[in-house]
Amino acid sequence: MPRFSIIVPTHGVAGRLSQALDSVLAQSFGDFELIPVCDAPGSPGADVAAAYAGRDSRVLSPVHSPPAAGLGAARNAGLARAGGEHLLFLDGDDTLAPGALRAIADRLDEVGGPGAVDVLYTEHERVPWWEGRPGNPAAPLLAQAPRGAFTPDEVPRLTGVPLPAWSAVYRRAFVVTYRLAFPDGHFTDLGWMGAVTAAATRLAVLRQVVVRHLVRRQGSRLNTPGPHQLDLLDQVERVLVTAAERGLPAERLRPLFADLFAVVLKTAARPERLPADSRRAFFRRASRLHRGHRPAGFRPPGGSLGVQHRLLAAGAYAAFRALRGTNRTAARAAGRLPLPRGLRTRLLYARELRRPLDENLAVYCAYWGRGYACNPAAIHARARELAPHIRSVFLVEPDRAHTVPDGVDYAVIGSRRYWQVLARAKYLVNNANFAEGVVKRPGSVHVQTQHGTPLKKMGVDQSTYPVVAAATGSFTKLLGRVDRWDYNLSSNRHSTQMWERAFPGSWEALEYGYPRNDVFYTATADDVARIRAELGVPEGKLAVLYAPTHRDHRTGFATGGLDLEAFCEAAGDDVVVLLRAHYFYDRGGGRGGGRVIDVTAHPSSEEVCLAADALVTDYSSIMFDYANLDRPIVVYADDWDVYTETRGVYFDLMAEPPGPVARTPGELARVFADGSYRSAESARLRAAFRERFCEFDDGRAAERVVRRVFLGEPPEAIPPVTPLAERVPAPAAVPLTSLRTSPLTRS
Repeated sequence: MPRFSIIVPTHGVAGRLSQALDSVLAQSFGDFELIPVCDAPGSPGADVAAAYAGRDSRVLSPVHSPPAAGLGAARNAGLARAGGEHLLFLDGDDTLAPGALRAIADRLDEVGGPGAVDVLYTEHERVPWWEGRPGNPAAPLLAQAPRGAFTPDEVPRLTGVPLPAWSAVYRRAFVVTYRLAFPDGHFTDLGWMGAVTAAATRLAVLRQVVVRHLVRRQGSRLNTPGPHQLDLLDQVERVLVTAAERGLPAERLRPLFADLFAVVLKTAARPERLPADSRRAFFRRASRLHRGHRPAGFRPPGGSLGVQHRLLAAGAYAAFRALRGTNRTAARAAGRLPLPRGLRTRLLYARELRRPLDENLAVYCAYWGRGYACNPAAIHARARELAPHIRSVFLVEPDRAHTVPDGVDYAVIGSRRYWQVLARAKYLVNNANFAEGVVKRPGSVHVQTQHGTPLKKMGVDQSTYPVVAAATGSFTKLLGRVDRWDYNLSSNRHSTQMWERAFPGSWEALEYGYPRNDVFYTATADDVARIRAELGVPEGKLAVLYAPTHRDHRTGFATGGLDLEAFCEAAGDDVVVLLRAHYFYDRGGGRGGGRVIDVTAHPSSEEVCLAADALVTDYSSIMFDYANLDRPIVVYADDWDVYTETRGVYFDLMAEPPGPVARTPGELARVFADGSYRSAESARLRAAFRERFCEFDDGRAAERVVRRVFLGEPPEAIPPVTPLAERVPAPAAVPLTSLRTSPLTRS
């Protein structure tokens, strides 16, 4: 009896089959039989396997299994032929790592010899088909296992379900005794590993790579769209029923249940994998399985996965559908950030990382490369004046390069220079986050400027809100990016406290104000007039800026049922609207003229604010910035309850608004028609709002950042914040005193 039977299905991999077979025959440990499973006599794989069988007696003549029967049937055909003490599986386009069989044999002897364990879990390496970094996904799963043999009850978290069938070695007598076989259909590894988990009584692990798995360019069929995705629930139900029949205790059922439904939810959250007419049915059946087999004491995991568990258990398909389809625009924006995937780029970046930091180089980025904007642009401009020895490079997406002002050096995201400057720069300034692959070098200084005051929940505080938690992705990765920050800007103490909650880390808070808001105190009447002319605002008209925020529970831009042309007609003859959609919906266009002027594509939100005589917004953070101008603000809260439920907020805006609150288009028009938007009560609300949220913005925020970060001045030498009462905001084009008298303020 050979020590090992190695079963190798060969369907569709004849071109790489010789590499797989060679990797087995080259092993230093030779006590094995190799069993190729081929489509039929004369098939490409069968011819290759037959040639090997003719040269080496350890290669058995091919076993045949029709392709239509699937991978499970092919492996079962190999099992029926196997006569070895232990079983291994190897896909025909994968390879055994050198020394793998010797390591397995030694490990089995170490934990007790023949018959000591039913299953030996092993590590494996995922190798990209062309370029990329190999991964070892099994290593974290096996890291906590005991050194010797153990029972499943000792390590219930090690279910084996996340592992492929070829990442373990099986005692053949154990497989025969329990009549284990690969189930029909797709996701056959999951069904097999689940059955193995339920039956095994003694386990061990080998913390060494045994199989090198080639990730195919076309990807796994299990990830492709089609009706075969429905087989997943068959396999999950089969495993859960088997586990119940075998009487697994709740301590073991809970992690098994969690691992199975992690796979289910991964598919449910990717609707493109399922036929359109099957998505609801898939969800409902998964929901029934979840409720019917949920073990006693099971608690959903944290974060977005836990939210998905709860929605599935509740059968809340509409909410789950909204969750999985939300924030696609944001995901695309974040997805544009490149990792150094290409071999040449990786080598370039690695080489540059070995070179000394450039002490006089600063790299800036705003809104994932959308252009020269926001706090990074304001800091950049001030640094050119106060720290001219610092060379600066702005990072932009290729389609935004034309928007960079003359005289501003830039690098296109993903280019060679992009990775060069990121590797060498001492200073890195961003209002979002740099790409996942960016390394935080010792001695480098990362400045997180943020891009708004938090009303809505941010960072890890999003984890309990299903819509945003799903879009946020891995909170572990998020916190990894936070760990790169050295400084984090704040414009008020509310922000300082919320950032600490949302982005826990070792960064230092700089309560200096937002540099982008400096212009609200430095701009002149001439500046305001110039901007209005550029935007096409008719002279003497009341320019109302309408700037709604993004809705995580919606896709696409919507005005909340507000007809802007009708609003202008109802609000008064002197009213025009400046429409500025959230930057997620900036398509680079824009139109002027008429009473509604689309300024979404204008590069500077600060200039748009300067041009506006009043602001209408819902829950956008632009209200906190605009409040610096001490001009009227009206909150249009048509869906506040829905927004708070789906996104979460840090305070009740309805109880502490910066001005009047309207909930319908009619109410909003009346606020302007009767002048109550600029009433004494409106001014009182705005003053309280400014006292709380315009705390550090005084026109010198960028200077403070440059002096502290680039010039290294001590905190005590930084210019203090000018008290709110002493600040003079930029003048409005249409002063409040020149407008119609409000009925609410008449004597």
